[in-house]
Amino acid sequence: MFAKLVAVSLLTLASSQLMAAECKTTIDSTDQMSFNTKAIEIDKSCKTFTVELTHSGSLPKNVMGHNWVLSKEADMQPIATDGLAAGIDKNYLKENDARVIAHTKIIGAGEKDSVTFDVSKLDAAEKYGFFCSFPGHISMMKGTVTLK
Repeated sequence: MFAKLVAVSLLTLASSQLMAAECKTTIDSTDQMSFNTKAIEIDKSCKTFTVELTHSGSLPKNVMGHNWVLSKEADMQPIATDGLAAGIDKNYLKENDARVIAHTKIIGAGEKDSVTFDVSKLDAAEKYGFFCSFPGHISMMKGTVTLK
């Protein structure tokens, strides 16, 4: 009887963990100016969400650096344009830009960085996107973020 009870308890525990929302993702960036995903879905039950950015290429960050920036879709290009003057030391982002919801630092080959943000900052009725703010990269390195 005890063994059966333990087995049922372990099954219940395992299934509840399977049903729990995944509140993090890993995104890889490459020397070909690409992210390995074009869409991120965030479960509304997540309190926070973490994005880990990796760079599987071989080029240094001053040549082919990448970051991950979250904003409203309408703000993506203006943020990238304003960030050009900030330079690589400031991750090609204007300092204290209120339009930026979350971002990683610029990384190069073999590096990684992560950012965790408060999901309550997102509004299900709004359209969000992510992009790389390295000069010129937003044309290819972007995607959507949706609350589900």
